[in-house]
Amino acid sequence: MAQEEKTSKVKEIKETVFCAVEIIRQIKTPGVLESFGKIMDTGIMAKEIIDALKTPEMVKNIENFRVISENINEASTKMQNTLKQLEETGIINETKGLVQSAKSTVDSFSTSRDLHEMGVTLKEMFKSVKALVDGLKN
Repeated sequence: MAQEEKTSKVKEIKETVFCAVEIIRQIKTPGVLESFGKIMDTGIMAKEIIDALKTPEMVKNIENFRVISENINEASTKMQNTLKQLEETGIINETKGLVQSAKSTVDSFSTSRDLHEMGVTLKEMFKSVKALVDGLKN
């Protein structure tokens, strides 16, 4: 039984060596060598990029981008909160009314030539603008 095990082990070793020789033979083919060259080039480029990202200038730039991103997020949140407050106070609806009033004033200019009526309309428009400004101050 010991002789059979030795023969089996020798056979396994021969097969393994044969496979290793075949792999080495395949590695020497032009296609595989070219692929290894491309892999090496890619690795070199990746290392250069990583080294460039580690320079003090790039570290500072990356930090600046982070700070800018945080500032944009904060500004966006503040704008959303301001818009919500404006909606709650009714200023947006008042502004809509002012725009409608201005539009109707412009429409009345084109349809009416009566100077007195135009003066009254302008006076009303200025009152609306003043009310809006007063509302924004508060």
